Amino acid sequence: MPIRLRSSRLKRRSVRHPDLAWRAEAMLRALGREDAELSILLCDDATIRKLNRRYRQIDKATDVLAFPMGDGPESSVGPGLLGDVVISVPTATRQARRHDRPIIDEVTYLLAHGLLHLLGYDHGTASEEREMKGRTDVLMRAVRVGRPGAKPVGKLRRSGSRRG
Repeated sequence: MPIRLRSSRLKRRSVRHPDLAWRAEAMLRALGREDAELSILLCDDATIRKLNRRYRQIDKATDVLAFPMGDGPESSVGPGLLGDVVISVPTATRQARRHDRPIIDEVTYLLAHGLLHLLGYDHGTASEEREMKGRTDVLMRAVRVGRPGAKPVGKLRRSGSRRG
């Protein structure tokens, strides 16, 4: 499962790429999409604002954008590229402070949210939002991190070496 992870226009790297890549791989395994490819871009607010303006006609920074290669829930894109998830690290940092959690956990939450959008999930209605929150919880448990507002998850038990 190739994970392409890059940073653009960030003054310092506050998210370790190997940690986030391990978490992305765990989420793909939890989804049964081990063969899928995923592209992740960590960027600044100016970059995500430009993308938000260009593709959603919303002229402001946001925390995460997703650019899927397929349509609909659990789209049948196959084992190829799922799409791109773009995460604003400065926005994630502010949200992490607000939620009193490490930035890697907030970025992981945003990655889970973006990944679900890549698979066609949305939160436009109350029922869609409930389903998306439930699926986000499953993905966060796959990496033993809780969603903001969710019940705490237990300690991580791993066999073998620790990768992140």
